[in-house]
Amino acid sequence: MARFDTNRSAEMEVFLRVVDLGGFTPAARELRLTPSGVSKLISRLEARLGSRLVNRTTRKLTLTEEGQAFYQRAVRILAEMEEAEREAASGAAPRGRLTVNSNIPFGMLHVMPLIPRFLKEHPDVTLDLMLTDTLIDLMQERADVAIRVGPLRASRLIARKLGTSRMVVVGAPDYLARCGTPKTPADLADHRGIGWTFPRAIRGWPFKRGDHTEEAVPPPVARASDGEVARRLALGGVGLARLALFHIGPDIESGRLVPVLQGNNPGDREDIHAVYVGHSAPLPARVRAFIDFLAEHVRVSDPTLKRTGDGKWKLVG
Repeated sequence: MARFDTNRSAEMEVFLRVVDLGGFTPAARELRLTPSGVSKLISRLEARLGSRLVNRTTRKLTLTEEGQAFYQRAVRILAEMEEAEREAASGAAPRGRLTVNSNIPFGMLHVMPLIPRFLKEHPDVTLDLMLTDTLIDLMQERADVAIRVGPLRASRLIARKLGTSRMVVVGAPDYLARCGTPKTPADLADHRGIGWTFPRAIRGWPFKRGDHTEEAVPPPVARASDGEVARRLALGGVGLARLALFHIGPDIESGRLVPVLQGNNPGDREDIHAVYVGHSAPLPARVRAFIDFLAEHVRVSDPTLKRTGDGKWKLVG
């Protein structure tokens, strides 16, 4: 086992200077050491390695076979160390692999359209983008940034808010024609719902009743793995779904989905955050650049739904 007081990078640097300059004396002159000090350092290196690296004569210095192999490896190691220090420096330009995780609807609608511009502005960054509605452990999955919609669990992660969106219960015109439109939350017991294959922080659908809020949910006829699957099931007339307005706003305005029970909608919202591991160390430049880019360019408005005179729904604000 190597001793902790052995400065191996310094030994490599001295060895490279000896080889490159052709002797102990010129190396000592450049490194501001004595020739005997350089000679002793090389001898100590050889003793630690258990191999002779250089053949010493009065006229010239030559490398042994082991010395030649060590020289080539040392050149690569010191170059990689210098590159690692440049990348880790707080003022370094964004570079390297960036791993981003996002829920599927937000990732498709708001993250993916921005990726070409981000990569154009930061050509030394390579991106791994993973879309899933399942919550991940950033440390375990080795993700740099995660986009999360909804309540945040208590953790040591740092969160930066990107926007907020209202929730709304919707059904396709075909479904409402077949099964009727619920007039009160209690009517949901006779309807079909679209649920989730993963646990949610809020299991029921909240509705206001007088001055308090109660939960109700239709029996699930299908369960979805993510918001986009739930949207498509709702569009197909499978059942009612409760989804974020940022996701289904265009479907409502086009009439493909119809809001129901709006008079009982409590007006609750789901916040959208970019979360990342911060701690006390400076963020890698690539992570900081991506978070700042999202905060600058993501546009998630929080409109309200208004019914027009012809019975259609419109997003306002």
